[in-house]
Amino acid sequence: MKLFIHKISNWEYWPFQVLYVPIYFLWAYYAIKAKSIFFFNASNPKIKNGGFMMESKKQIYDLLPKKYYPKTILIKENTDLRKIVDAVVEKEIYFPLIAKPDIGLRGSGVKKIKTVSELKEYAEKANFDFLIQNLIPFQNEVGIFYVRHPLQKNGKITGIVSKEFLIVTGDGKSTIEELIKQTPRFELQLDVLKEEYGDELYQILHKGETINLVPFGNHCRGAKFLDGSNLITPKLTAMINEIATQIPEFYFGRFDIMYNTFEELERGENFQIVELNGAASEPTHIYDPKHSVWFAWKELARHITYMYEISVENHKMGVPYLDYKVGMREYRLHLAHNNKIINF
Repeated sequence: MKLFIHKISNWEYWPFQVLYVPIYFLWAYYAIKAKSIFFFNASNPKIKNGGFMMESKKQIYDLLPKKYYPKTILIKENTDLRKIVDAVVEKEIYFPLIAKPDIGLRGSGVKKIKTVSELKEYAEKANFDFLIQNLIPFQNEVGIFYVRHPLQKNGKITGIVSKEFLIVTGDGKSTIEELIKQTPRFELQLDVLKEEYGDELYQILHKGETINLVPFGNHCRGAKFLDGSNLITPKLTAMINEIATQIPEFYFGRFDIMYNTFEELERGENFQIVELNGAASEPTHIYDPKHSVWFAWKELARHITYMYEISVENHKMGVPYLDYKVGMREYRLHLAHNNKIINF
C-alpha cells in the first residue's frame, strides 16, 4: 500500500499511456498537418523509422565515430555460447560487461554480467538479438537532448538530465535489502534486485560502505533523474555539435553519456556515449521530482513540435514519410518485441 500510494502521488511513475494522453492530441494535429501518422520517420533519415520504433542500437552505434562509444558486439538470437565467448575474447571485452537488447525498451533487459555462467544464462534466456559491451569506466551520467534544423549548420541543447544511480550506503547493521527498503524509489526495484542478486542482499555493509546495485541510469531501474539544464553552456553545446554533425543526417534525439568530470566533458575528454536515441527520445529532465506534470506536458509538447518541424523540412527535401501499411506493420512488430523484453 505504501508503494502504491507513492506511485499514484508521484506522476513520474504514472504509466506511459496515461502521462501522454494530452500529447496524443497534439500528435494527431501534427499528423493531420503532415498528412501522415508516421511523419517522425523523416526526423533522422539514416536511422530506421527515425529512431521511433524497431531501431537497432548496433546500427546507430555504427553511425558514430568508434572513439565515442564502448566496444560493442551484436549477438544474434540462439548463438552458441562458444561463439559468443570467442567474439568477446577477440574484441577484448572483459568481465564485468553489459548485455542489453539490440532493440531496447527503456532499460528493460539490461544487465551487468560478471561471469561466463551469467553470460550463458542471459544468452539462453534471450529470445532476441542482444549487444555485449565493455563496462564504461566513468561514474557520472547525463542525458543531453539535441535538436538541429536541417537547414542550420549548428543545433542546440534543449535539456539535460543528470542521473543518480541506485546506490545504497551501509550503516553497519542493516542488510542491503533493508537499506533498499528505506527508499521507496529503490524498493520498487526489489523484486528485480532479488532475482539478480539473490542472497547477496542479506549482506550487511560496513558503515559508509556503498554499493551501486544498478550501474546504469535508467529511470525504470531505480535511477533518480534530476534536471541539469542549468549545465548548458556554449562550450558544451559546441562539443555536442561537433559530435552530432559527424552523424549522418541526425537532427533530433538524446545522447546518454557517461563521463568523469563536467569540465572534461565540456572539453570532449574522458566520456563515452552509452546510447544515442532518436525520434522516441524523451526530454527526461521532466522526471525530476521537483517538476509538476504541467511542466512535463509543456516540455513534451515543445520537443514533439521540434520533431514535427524537422520532419517536415526533411520531407520537403525528399525524405519520404513512412507508408501507412509499413508503419502499422512496424508498430505491430514493436509491440510484439516489447512484450519479449518486458517478460525477459
